Amino acid sequence: MRPLSAIESLRARIETLEGRRPGRAVLPFGIAAIDAHLRGGGLAHGAVHEIAGGGHAAIDAAAAALFAAGIAARAGGMVLWCLARPDLFAPALAEAGLGPDRVIYLEAGDDKTALACAEEGLRHGGLGAVVAEVARLSMTASRRLQIAAEGTGTLGLVLHRWRRQSEAATFAPSAAETQWRVSVLASTPLPVPGVGRPRWLVALIRARAGETAEFEVEACDDAGRLAVPAALADRPLAAADGRRGAAG
Repeated sequence: MRPLSAIESLRARIETLEGRRPGRAVLPFGIAAIDAHLRGGGLAHGAVHEIAGGGHAAIDAAAAALFAAGIAARAGGMVLWCLARPDLFAPALAEAGLGPDRVIYLEAGDDKTALACAEEGLRHGGLGAVVAEVARLSMTASRRLQIAAEGTGTLGLVLHRWRRQSEAATFAPSAAETQWRVSVLASTPLPVPGVGRPRWLVALIRARAGETAEFEVEACDDAGRLAVPAALADRPLAAADGRRGAAG
């Protein structure tokens, strides 16, 4: 093996000091414009990622849940989904690639219990991904989840859902690797009468060692994969990957 360069050695040292393991596996989206904004070219395994709806409406919250389901589906393995209220629509998750045979639903009853169960799931090490539905994520709770994820390499997802309008808020500072907001856009137009594939505006609010950006994408297919709308596919990267720095 060739010796590490000075820059590679320094990068590995920084990751070690920050409690991150160098050379971690990542889960790419398969869309160059998105993966280019993520360290390593994808969502890091052994890390926590936060997701929320772009607005306060239920339709954006549903899109955020499907975005999380698509990620969990592509992560492989069994998925532990910790929820505070039993209102997930399993057939919709299946349409995003996450079939019922791969999901363990845990009805926690409240955010504190959901976070505690998610932490135990991340520490287990035998799961492909763990999803925790909560309204708030404190710095302390996010650090506990992050440490648990790093210990096993499991992908952690925190899906923000609010019971009441007063609970809705922007992302708080946390130890999460990335933070995302998902908003619903008009469906892809069809040349014939009908409803086209749903579209989302996916905003990368925060990424370690990365830039913020917004992306117009078509919603997850039955394998959990996003797609670039045909109208944007042939545009230059600078136009297709959204408005940098506008998110937040």
